[in-house]
Amino acid sequence: MTSIQANGYPIYFNEKGYEFLNLHLKENKYSNLFIIVDSRTNELCLPQFLGYLETELIIEIIEFDAGEANKNIETCIQIWKVLTELGADRKTLIINLGGGVVTDLGGFVASTFKRGVDFINVPTTLLAMVDASVGGKNGVDLGNLKNQIGVINVPKMVLIDTNYLETLPKNEMRSGLAEMLKHGLIYDKNEWEKFLDLKGLDFADFDGFIYRSVSIKNEIVIQDPTEKNIRKALNFGHTLGHAVESYFLEHENKTTLLHGEAIAAGMILESFISKGKNLITTAEYLQIKSTIKSIFEDIQFEENDLKPIIELLIHDKKNEYGSIQFALLDGIGKIKINQEVDNQLIEKAFEDYKS
Repeated sequence: MTSIQANGYPIYFNEKGYEFLNLHLKENKYSNLFIIVDSRTNELCLPQFLGYLETELIIEIIEFDAGEANKNIETCIQIWKVLTELGADRKTLIINLGGGVVTDLGGFVASTFKRGVDFINVPTTLLAMVDASVGGKNGVDLGNLKNQIGVINVPKMVLIDTNYLETLPKNEMRSGLAEMLKHGLIYDKNEWEKFLDLKGLDFADFDGFIYRSVSIKNEIVIQDPTEKNIRKALNFGHTLGHAVESYFLEHENKTTLLHGEAIAAGMILESFISKGKNLITTAEYLQIKSTIKSIFEDIQFEENDLKPIIELLIHDKKNEYGSIQFALLDGIGKIKINQEVDNQLIEKAFEDYKS
């Protein structure tokens, strides 16, 4: 696969990417190299990654516990302290090897340490490959509120090696698939239609699906790097999806959801809202609902869950002047941003989701 030129950095794929990574290490006079991993990628991905590296730099590994619960400022403080203790300076390079939690948090750590050091993202999950590691968003959660603290700052490169997907359990592969479905729904109807019959899908060309999904996100981000306009389209399914994810993360009696599981539910809910505002037809909505539900298990919502989930919407980052802003479908393959939605329609979306 040929590389993709993003907004200020290249995205390389598979073994060819390591050639460019090693060339980058050779051409830039870094003082040292730190690789940030979580406990999962340290075990499953780091040995393979180190086998490709060609450098005489001193390499230090920084590991933190895997999981969204650790994507917070406390983890960043611990990593900043380790970087300081081990002599990191302005000429340090940080490589983030892991899923979305690692690339989001590691990118934030690098962007803020000594006012910013170079970093490279090497995503190891499907979700990180098609979404989290691309686009320059870096950050952490504030309590149970998703991605409230962060910066937009691009890496020196992104290296996507799909061999790392062999380390993933099925539920994490599904989680990444949610973002791929989203890219089709908001931007490319033909891409969406490829996923209508999963049994007939040729997974031998899954690299091609990943490549197209990355291309779609990149094409949108290039138009609007700082999310003032069209980049908000990428938040389809995320306004309610993030609220659901945050609510389930906060409550001990709820099973923590993977990001893609929450976003899948969010896409169904926001598709219903799109139908309620006459932006898509009933047939389009039912196609979306049935397709997503054929892949993802239903999330069980109790009656007393809805009010606190809706209250969490006020913290969504797209909101302006206290008004909740949705990105809604305008037919499959198109989007309308900055859409206000009343609570009654949101409640109806949850009722229909449960039916």
